[in-house]
Amino acid sequence: MKKTLMDCLGTIKDYRSGNAVDHKLIDILAIAILSVLCGADGWTDMEEFGNSKIEWLGKFLELPKGIPSHDTFGRVFAAIDPNEFHCSFMEWVQSLCEMSNGQLIAVDGKTVRRSRDKVKGKAAIHVVSAWAAENEMVLGQLKVDAKSNEITAIPELLKMLDINGCIVSIDAMGTQKDIAAEIKEGGADYVLSLKGNQGTLLEDTELYFQDVVMQDKKQLEKEEKYYKTLDNSHGRFETREYYVCSDIDWLSQKDEWEGLQGIGLCVSQREIEGEVSVEYSYAIYSIEDCTAEQFAKYKRGHWAIENSLHWVLDIAFRKDESRVRKDHAAENLNIIRHMTLNLLKQEKTLKRGIKTKRLRCGWDNKYLKKVLELSYKGI
Repeated sequence: MKKTLMDCLGTIKDYRSGNAVDHKLIDILAIAILSVLCGADGWTDMEEFGNSKIEWLGKFLELPKGIPSHDTFGRVFAAIDPNEFHCSFMEWVQSLCEMSNGQLIAVDGKTVRRSRDKVKGKAAIHVVSAWAAENEMVLGQLKVDAKSNEITAIPELLKMLDINGCIVSIDAMGTQKDIAAEIKEGGADYVLSLKGNQGTLLEDTELYFQDVVMQDKKQLEKEEKYYKTLDNSHGRFETREYYVCSDIDWLSQKDEWEGLQGIGLCVSQREIEGEVSVEYSYAIYSIEDCTAEQFAKYKRGHWAIENSLHWVLDIAFRKDESRVRKDHAAENLNIIRHMTLNLLKQEKTLKRGIKTKRLRCGWDNKYLKKVLELSYKGI
């Protein structure tokens, strides 16, 4: 049974008490999400949005004392348990998004830059997110503990997700034997990047492909061990060559990695205004009989988390400019950004970027309603 976003938000506990509670929690949550959907970036924006749309909001919210103040928004989101908020978000996403076998889940971390509080000695929060590449949706996020790092956060995030039958891709920080085992235990396969933190495994992989790249490309292509893509857009010319090897009995570390089936290489050559740069990117994977074309699909899909999630949040939502930092407020506001990004990504009729879609939501109630309805009954 599909659940609306409001159904899921209704499970969040209200930590306020006493006669001083003027506004219902569900009203505060709804106004916050709708306002961010329509271009708001902070608490004052939310209050202004509410006041400008009070007649429309009153059609489906109770608003016993009108629109909450910006201070109320700030206090409430600083107090909400982000774990509860995140669980309600994930419950909604799982109802909204059905993952099929072979779909890619890209996992990557990002620091919310201005969430650092120098006065209180509080470090900026770092969040690990899971991105469904084909559906273009955030599946979940987890804040990295101040005394920990992504290596411990990634397995916890994976446990929250249903990854069965999917392909999980992670950057080099997450290329750990325990994480590989966690992915296989969850019924999924992995594509894990290799960098210097993997020592001899990277060195052996580099040495192997030094010979392979010199071989006959046509023969390798015939054996599905080579695949090439060309991109000539935005004033640049980029060539990507992908190589795979599934015959890795020679690899001394093979048995140390749960389900390891092969190694891969992507050689990216980019030319911009006459300047040429070459980058080599290595990976290990657990996909049986993985072809070079499949490997290319998963590598490109993982890079999409940077362009379709991190970059969009930075540019369209101005995340890195946000000064929200009190208690849980920054983490909870990030969850709201993910909610609204998911909603906007599902609306396909307006062929514009996310920033323009946010503006259109704020300008046009009919378009806002369309966005909400397309997200399975919406709010």
